[in-house]
Amino acid sequence: QLQVVESGGGLVQPGGSLRLSCAASGNIPRIDGMGWYRQTPGKQRELVAIITGGNINYADSVQGRFPISRDNAKNLVYLQMNSLKLEDTAVYYCSFNTPWGVYWGQGTQVTVSS
Repeated sequence: QLQVVESGGGLVQPGGSLRLSCAASGNIPRIDGMGWYRQTPGKQRELVAIITGGNINYADSVQGRFPISRDNAKNLVYLQMNSLKLEDTAVYYCSFNTPWGVYWGQGTQVTVSS
């Protein structure tokens, strides 16, 4: 079983920055991918950024603004959110992909407001 915990959300003004962190703990024989998703009320959860193997993919809406990074040794994944916009407001979820399934965190709220 894997436990996934996000942190770093909060309230920020447009144009500001936040850094989200996500840690996985538990029995982790292998992690195939790490990613960030977000969801707003009434909408489906959408991909923000994901690392799988040596590849990184971003949603078009965050390309160039939200670099994703990881620390494999510590099972950590980060999302640096820059130049935040009102439409980035959402609950952000972290995921770890393993051969045994996808594990999600509980989500962290990011609110962009003036």
